[in-house]
Amino acid sequence: MTAPSTTPPAPPAGTPWRDSKRYAWLLGLAVPTLPFQAAALVAVSDWQVLWWWGPFFAFVIIPLLDALVGPDQENPPDEVIPLLEEDRYYRWCTYLYLPLQYAGLLYACVLWSGGMSVPDALGLAATVGVVAGVAINTAHELGHKRETVERRLARLALAQSAYGHFYVEHNHGHHIRVATPEDPASSRLGESLWAFLPRTVVGSVRSAWRLEVRRLDRRRHGTWSHHNDVLTAWAVTVLLFATLTAAFDAVVLPYLLIQAACGILLLETVNYLEHYGLLRERRPDGRYVRVAPRHSWNSNNTTSNIFLYQLQRHSDHHANPLRRYQTLRHFDEAPQLPSGYASMIVLAWGTPLWRRVMDPKVLAHYDGDARRANLYHRRAGRYGVQTSAGAQEVPSNRG
Repeated sequence: MTAPSTTPPAPPAGTPWRDSKRYAWLLGLAVPTLPFQAAALVAVSDWQVLWWWGPFFAFVIIPLLDALVGPDQENPPDEVIPLLEEDRYYRWCTYLYLPLQYAGLLYACVLWSGGMSVPDALGLAATVGVVAGVAINTAHELGHKRETVERRLARLALAQSAYGHFYVEHNHGHHIRVATPEDPASSRLGESLWAFLPRTVVGSVRSAWRLEVRRLDRRRHGTWSHHNDVLTAWAVTVLLFATLTAAFDAVVLPYLLIQAACGILLLETVNYLEHYGLLRERRPDGRYVRVAPRHSWNSNNTTSNIFLYQLQRHSDHHANPLRRYQTLRHFDEAPQLPSGYASMIVLAWGTPLWRRVMDPKVLAHYDGDARRANLYHRRAGRYGVQTSAGAQEVPSNRG
């Protein structure tokens, strides 16, 4: 296992280590209150455009704060990690996201059913969609844990975005196949976000279903039963949307679908940038090497890490999936994104800009040899790689 970064230097001997961001983690709870913030801002200013407050907050304010606050490479000392893991304060910072998330969704339904104009209702749907997207990240944090209550909360957090199968595919599919051509959630060098989206959405559903059917077969349970975690997750979403539609009238249903689509777009854009072009090497026996820090893009931007529960320290997460967000570490050798996720999401939406920024970084990571990257075969010629019958060449860095 590669050693984590030792910078900045540890405090002098005898000085107790303190988490300088301990109370900053509570700022993450500002995200599920975005619908309330939008309504308050509209009421105070009478600017209807502020119903779009969620996207403005996520993609303008957070990147600006990332630039102002800067990065933080501090790692907790090894000796305090067990205590940090057991400190339940950090768990409640994620637990509290869910009641605020659903309070915001209910409030949005009240507003949608109250006769909002279509542009205003769409703005509110986009704002709620930001909440849903970050809720998937909250579910990601909770879904990796052993505690039953956290796993159940993860499934509940996913219901709003209709992406409950993520719980199965991410834990048992993506973490096994990450940074390989077989993984639908790992994007390839030269693949645009818009080509990646249908591949990952369809591929993740298929993967989750196959994984769940295989699990049920091993346990001798029927596929079409309450034991099926994919079916039960989708059923929760259907029940949620049906209940809200019955309570607030059918006018809310289109906006429920729009906010779910926005949440899915945010999640899959994050998936796109987390492993773009990175490929695990094959061993002499043909198997892939174990996941290492070099197989995930990282960012130490302080602000976006606080709001995303350190999802950007992705290398350590893949090496230690059970590790809680407050103890995730920075690795010096992990490839670094030029900015935080909020900025990179916007960059990914503009394919030419994304390629101009990220393709050179991927190639530099592999010393200019695109054959060593996870290459999108349809654009292999762009990188000087010849393929046979549309198949990617076998990477040259075995061992």
